[in-house]
Amino acid sequence: MKLLDKLERKYGKYAIKNLMLYIIILYVIGFMIAMYDSAIYNGNGIYHTYFSLNMEMILKHGQVWRLFTFIIQPPSTSPIFVFFTLYLYYILGINLERVWGAFKFNVYFFMGIIFQILAAFILYLATGYSFELSTYYLNMSLFLAFAMIYPNMELLLFFFIPIKIKYLALIDVAYLLFEIVICFLNGTIYGRAMAVSIIVSLLNFIIFTLFTYNFKKFSPSEVKRKNKFKSQVKKKVKSGSKCEICGRTSEEYPDLAFRYCSKCKGTHCYCEDHIFTHVHIE
Repeated sequence: MKLLDKLERKYGKYAIKNLMLYIIILYVIGFMIAMYDSAIYNGNGIYHTYFSLNMEMILKHGQVWRLFTFIIQPPSTSPIFVFFTLYLYYILGINLERVWGAFKFNVYFFMGIIFQILAAFILYLATGYSFELSTYYLNMSLFLAFAMIYPNMELLLFFFIPIKIKYLALIDVAYLLFEIVICFLNGTIYGRAMAVSIIVSLLNFIIFTLFTYNFKKFSPSEVKRKNKFKSQVKKKVKSGSKCEICGRTSEEYPDLAFRYCSKCKGTHCYCEDHIFTHVHIE
């Protein structure tokens, strides 16, 4: 986290704001190409001929633009599926950028793209075959990152079944691990390439999580502190609440909201007028 913070202070001004919007536009361009050329996924289409991540064409023929243009491959050629998928990608992206900031979100997304390029390069050197990896699994890792931040948010599965995101994320991880195993057991070079693509996307998520997630809240001392604070608050609530600034109590003003400040040392109660304006007790 400190390293990213230092890099952000130095290079944050170069971050692309609303990055996911531009990525969605690129997907739309890729989708339009797919609609124009129905052969896009059989190896003879415009995308595979000019834009895909083909390491042989990059290394032997100097088509370096493929290192950038491969990300336009859309998640599907179905108009309805593409609409809802790109909408979900956009929601995930703008919320992650809102929480992390533009610089960290840029790092996460471009790090995933670089990992995919490196994976394609290593696979080509190891096998002699060019595997045209895409950003499909990278976008799935966006959902995992979103679930880490908003684990209790609910989504409507199949548009009517409410389910918390953390459970969907667990299903997502189980599915990805299952795919890795199946791809390796497949025994083919292509299957193993897909397994590598999935592992790289998960690696992107794991590395970034280790750098940014606050694991301190799970430490024994922090858990003990929170439990002690909660027990003290419960005792105070039973005996009534009194604002330490104005002296008003919950018995005298039952419609007034009272809160205990977790930033003050000890247990100190304040009314709704002073909870955000008082000076914290050190």
